Amino acid sequence: MNNKLYGNLIFELSKPGRKGYSLPRNEYGNYNMPESMQRQHPAELPECDELTVVRHYTNLSANNFGVDNGFYPLGSCTMKYNPKINEEVSAMPQFTRLHPLQPAETTRGAKEVCQRLKKALCALTGLADFTLKPFAGAHGELTGLMVIRGYHESRGDMARTKVIVPDSAHGTNPASAAVCGLEIVEVKSTADGRVSLDDLKAIVEAEGNNIAAMMMTNPNTLGLFETDIPAIAKLIHDCGGLMYYDGANLNPMLGACRPGDMGFDVMHINLHKTFSTPHGGGGPGSGPVGVRSGLEPFLPFVSPYEAGNFGVVMKAYAYILSLGRQQIKMVGPLATLNANYIKECLKDVYLLPIDGLCKHEFVFDGLKDKSTGVTTMDVAKRLLDYGYHAPTIYFPLLFHESLMIEPTESESKDTIDGFISVMRQIAEEAKTQPDTVKSAPLKTPIGRVDDVLAAKHPIVNYKQMIHDNN
Repeated sequence: MNNKLYGNLIFELSKPGRKGYSLPRNEYGNYNMPESMQRQHPAELPECDELTVVRHYTNLSANNFGVDNGFYPLGSCTMKYNPKINEEVSAMPQFTRLHPLQPAETTRGAKEVCQRLKKALCALTGLADFTLKPFAGAHGELTGLMVIRGYHESRGDMARTKVIVPDSAHGTNPASAAVCGLEIVEVKSTADGRVSLDDLKAIVEAEGNNIAAMMMTNPNTLGLFETDIPAIAKLIHDCGGLMYYDGANLNPMLGACRPGDMGFDVMHINLHKTFSTPHGGGGPGSGPVGVRSGLEPFLPFVSPYEAGNFGVVMKAYAYILSLGRQQIKMVGPLATLNANYIKECLKDVYLLPIDGLCKHEFVFDGLKDKSTGVTTMDVAKRLLDYGYHAPTIYFPLLFHESLMIEPTESESKDTIDGFISVMRQIAEEAKTQPDTVKSAPLKTPIGRVDDVLAAKHPIVNYKQMIHDNN
């Protein structure tokens, strides 16, 4: 752990004059580069031999945690395993060597993949058509809201500028609406964590002629199925608005029910979550947007180049083909089974604010025994010592000590039992040795950092670090 190559930056390992490369003989002659394109100063690159570079980045990669090397129960994000066949298919040179500007007649195979994926997504969601252009879930949300706004404006209904968003919604919902130039109206949740029909009726009565849409995630952020969807959809449709489905939690719905059948008009899907493409690290993502019949004209213009992140499209289509019509129906039920199993095994030591059947994820409100002083943050940090990634913490904001767990359908009972055992052990440690839990992690290369300082004063480059240290 204390190896110099392990902990130092590549710039700190640099020695003047060292090289890790050799270039082939120049066979093309010498050409003068325009002065406007030349550097004014030499590139500030580290100088290291090849072996040092290989060891440095290999050691750094061992610090990185992902689904391939451990259980990743991150709630609200569906961090499922990405089968390696998906990677092999997307890496086929017939697809990776495509260029966005090559003649359309030479991309017929890629366009066929896009059309087949759209057809599969329509079958899985109950919608009429999709666009594959959006590059991520939030991009899909914005696209979907622009579809909704375009629909209202096409009818001359310019007053519909308000979007109803539940208080338990993902933060991207109000953000996307605001970017689209729409106003947000928050609807409250009931004590059981679902949308309050009474509060929604009051909003519709007051704002009916101004409502463009209602955005909902189902199951919601607490992992609970919104049982009043038919009544909610009728309220919104009767006042002239449209229903928007945030597809972030689509995973438990696969094989169980379809958003289009529930009354939703527009939705986005996170291909990089529900359909297994690696999720995290800022990308790559893909957020296709689907619409019910009649709204197809408001989708983005379909150019010869249909997909945004085509590699993600390839992986998602490979995933769907690998499972097939019958096996994909098991995704939702198995994700739901795994989540409920963990919940029931831990609710005697962790506080479950809303009891009952959950779907793909659930939320604890910290430890049941609050007298120990051990917080959700402490539990999350202690999990790292046992080789598990922490669940989502302090979200949703409905509970003070939220601990949000989503196992997905990919994990075996053995893996889940191991996680349950460690969670119970941490709960016991909170009683018998709370200082150990409060000072965790103890076995990682870097201990507990000052999150507030890191957020307020981020060190984003090597020069800044040297300056601050001096």
